[in-house]
Amino acid sequence: MREAIRFTLIVSLIVGLIIFTIVWPVWGFSIFGIVLFAIGLYDIFQKEHTILRNFPLLGHMRYMLELISPEIHQYFIENDTDGKPIDRNHRSYIYQRAKLQKETHPFGTQLNVEEENFKWMRHSIYPTKVQKEYPRVNIGGPDCEQTYSASLFNISAMSFGALSKNAIEALNKGAKEGNFFHDTGEGGISDYHRLGGDLVWEIGTGYFGCRTEEGNFDPEQFKEKANWPEVKMIEIKISQGAKPGHGGVLPASKNNNEIATIRGVEPHTDVLSPPGHTAFNNAEGLLGFVEQLRALSNGKPVGFKLSIGSKDEFLEICEKMVETGIKPDFITVDGAEGGTGAAPIDFSNYVGMPWEKALIFVVDALNGFDLKKDIKVVTATKIFTAFDIFKALCIGADICNSARGMMLALGCIQALRCDTNKCPTGVATNDRRLMNGLVVADKWKRVKNYQQQTLDDFLELFAAAGCERLSELNRTMINKKINDKIESYSVFYPSVATGAYLKEERVAP
Repeated sequence: MREAIRFTLIVSLIVGLIIFTIVWPVWGFSIFGIVLFAIGLYDIFQKEHTILRNFPLLGHMRYMLELISPEIHQYFIENDTDGKPIDRNHRSYIYQRAKLQKETHPFGTQLNVEEENFKWMRHSIYPTKVQKEYPRVNIGGPDCEQTYSASLFNISAMSFGALSKNAIEALNKGAKEGNFFHDTGEGGISDYHRLGGDLVWEIGTGYFGCRTEEGNFDPEQFKEKANWPEVKMIEIKISQGAKPGHGGVLPASKNNNEIATIRGVEPHTDVLSPPGHTAFNNAEGLLGFVEQLRALSNGKPVGFKLSIGSKDEFLEICEKMVETGIKPDFITVDGAEGGTGAAPIDFSNYVGMPWEKALIFVVDALNGFDLKKDIKVVTATKIFTAFDIFKALCIGADICNSARGMMLALGCIQALRCDTNKCPTGVATNDRRLMNGLVVADKWKRVKNYQQQTLDDFLELFAAAGCERLSELNRTMINKKINDKIESYSVFYPSVATGAYLKEERVAP
């Protein structure tokens, strides 16, 4: 956006000079000639840009167009279904629900229903009555003393620092008024998180908010904050889909004094979380950490979040759960398509298992070890619409979270400036001038509206499928086309309910 403003100013100056030349030709042509001659000389003798040395004056056209290429692509080239990472149709869906605008779509689908991997849900000719109350899911296994009743659709992990204080305030107030939870992200708990919304406190590898000076886990700091009344659950972040195997990244430009104090780090420096935890380094250690955090929080639900890489490693965790009897209360499954404010491009593009296959694998592994009955599965990758929630629950998830969906509800325009501190909408920046454009009193309502309108849509799909209870959702209700073969997910991905799963997965290629 800032590049677009610069482009507009340059063009405005050129237009102004042309008008000046028309009104006062002698002075105008003289100034025009001097300016062009000076620019041409500079281009010839500068050594940084080959294009300008070889094509003085003309070469600037390339750089001017490059300044606004993202805007040109987004507003004039991409169609409604091919925008990346989130297409225009999905962005419009979120904006319309956040603003309580129209909920209908004219003239039929724009999707190619014959394309490979096209998915759709099975409906019933005997639909049930649309429910008036949103279903909720109770989280807490046999060792949990403070179970939590969660909404089906919540705010996924986004840290203060990655997001502005205004954005965090609006998200938390929206969560409070809508009765859904707000995941803090790994950046710790700020005052802007403590406005009444239920919190899931995410503990990452940097242990921000509960770390020693050396960067290790501090039990005493954790115990104090974990027992704050707004903290309802604890989530250990092992990895996230957008950068699995890589720690969190907060650029120095976004790390101001306030954020550094909350995280316990030096201000104005790049904050790079370690790739792995120092509190544990194997499956048994992870479960011991779960048990420790549950005890320190006086029995609140404790779980972990991960992106699947090695299947063997997750199966080993399941084995250790059976062997030790220690189980997390929930597991959050992220996919390689997950979002982030800043990550190395190779990690975003080529590391981690895609969301759908990861979720199916985790659900089936838990069923295979007879663990699923005590562990809820949360999922959080590209969940934007009611159908996304319906599909995830049919596959086997219990509840869904969304990060980028909630950002769009706040006013994000997918400018792709999250890592520059120059977000034009004030969502992902700590620049006060830009941040002030995000008015909390208005935006929290949009967060609440988006969450509730999406659940309203879900309840209509739920009724259209002929369902009355969440337990009725299953893989037969989602169809998929692969290699010109159309089958339900129950055929492509049959549910597993026996311990034989371990042996089958270990010998699989």
